[in-house]
Amino acid sequence: MARQKSIENRDFFSRVYEVTKLIPYGRITSYGAVARYLGSGRSARLVGWALNSCHSRPEFIPAHRVVNRKGLLTGKRHFGNSTTMQQLLENEGFSVEDDQVTDFDEKFWDPLKELK
Repeated sequence: MARQKSIENRDFFSRVYEVTKLIPYGRITSYGAVARYLGSGRSARLVGWALNSCHSRPEFIPAHRVVNRKGLLTGKRHFGNSTTMQQLLENEGFSVEDDQVTDFDEKFWDPLKELK
């Protein structure tokens, strides 16, 4: 049973990575939005876990473009140091103050609407 759960999580993680790679440059989404798109609306934390472990993958996954539902950089500690996530977002034109994307609503990318 534990092995089956591990396989399911790996499949879920792969799906999270595929959606995350589709987030356009200069746009941002939330863990919950990715989870809802994948049909697992209550799995926002699992999306976070997937993105926390994506840095060991060979392809680039723009995990910095996924934040919490309020635009907070809750995953910033998984980027090597506490400022890398903010720097990556600012390089794409985002404004970040006190670990929160200030233009979150206007730059929000909803995969449910964008990936029909």
